[in-house]
Amino acid sequence: MDKIRLAIAGIGNCCSSLIQGLSYYKDVNSNHELVPGLMHNVLGGYRISDVQPVAAFDIDARKVGKDLSEAILAPPNCTLRFCKDLPETGVTVQMGPVLDGVAPHMQDFPEHQSFRVSKEKPVDVVRVLKESGADVLVNYMPVGSEDAARYYAKCALDAGVAFVNCMPVFIASDDAWAKRFEEKKLPIAGDDMKSQLGATITHRVLAKLFTDRGVKIERTYQLNTGGNTDFLNMIERKRLKSKKISKTESVQSNLPVRLEQDNIHIGPSDYVPWQKDKKLCFLRIEGHKFGGAPVNIEARLEVEDSPNSAGVVIDAVRCAKLALDRGVSGRLTSISAYVMKHPAQQFPDDVARTMVEEFIKGERER
Repeated sequence: MDKIRLAIAGIGNCCSSLIQGLSYYKDVNSNHELVPGLMHNVLGGYRISDVQPVAAFDIDARKVGKDLSEAILAPPNCTLRFCKDLPETGVTVQMGPVLDGVAPHMQDFPEHQSFRVSKEKPVDVVRVLKESGADVLVNYMPVGSEDAARYYAKCALDAGVAFVNCMPVFIASDDAWAKRFEEKKLPIAGDDMKSQLGATITHRVLAKLFTDRGVKIERTYQLNTGGNTDFLNMIERKRLKSKKISKTESVQSNLPVRLEQDNIHIGPSDYVPWQKDKKLCFLRIEGHKFGGAPVNIEARLEVEDSPNSAGVVIDAVRCAKLALDRGVSGRLTSISAYVMKHPAQQFPDDVARTMVEEFIKGERER
């Protein structure tokens, strides 16, 4: 098989976990052992070691100009370091355009917690993508970076590169954008990555359990706290519009009857610096069963946030490359439904997984 030449926009905690994972699992060559977080160790013939970074973009002065292996460990990144001996990648992080990628309130927080913009001049991203030979571009822009996310989507179109949108900016789920990728004969997956076992998937499963057992859900909430730049970024509530829609729709889609807006609240609660990349989720579902008897459930989930998505992204990237290999263009329905919070079309998780398996085997076009 060919290698999967990967470009990454946004060298934050999620990127750190992804790059660490590529090295940590580089010797896994078969499906005989369990690698937590992957659908398959070898997916469509592609191993983890076949994913090779070739280009990287960021705006932080402590990352721009550094080898990718060094940049992922630079502040304000604070995720778990699970791969101790990271080799150099040979990929230098290059300066991208700032656009709306840095919220103004970041300047009010200490340097080790927030972004500090490099004085370097932004590179021509399209040219870098072409020269690197990138196959797939992963978008890890901060929440609320609507302009920046769309900028990188357009760069992917102009450079002839597949696009995996991990952030809650509606691109793959937007018909006009999906059509543009189809016209360029390029695949796109998105939007807003769903973690391996995070708040959204846990909430979806519990909500489906209630409805499958005939419980009428009356109201529910999900509150999250964390101490990484994602949560710091979301202190500015105006940057949360798409994120809140994405997370809420992911849960609403599992309900036979949508809850009224006042009866469902899903979204971040607060930034707690000492939590760093540890995310705490508090969720509650209230309903009634036979005879109107009440039934309520409360759950507390604690996860290291960024490693929770790395394996999922590796699967999405490999599916995007399979689509490229097969000449499949436009929106990738199956992998988007399985690993994204806001796909164009929602399916129950078990159905979506079956769809992806069919896509991998070539029994389903997209």
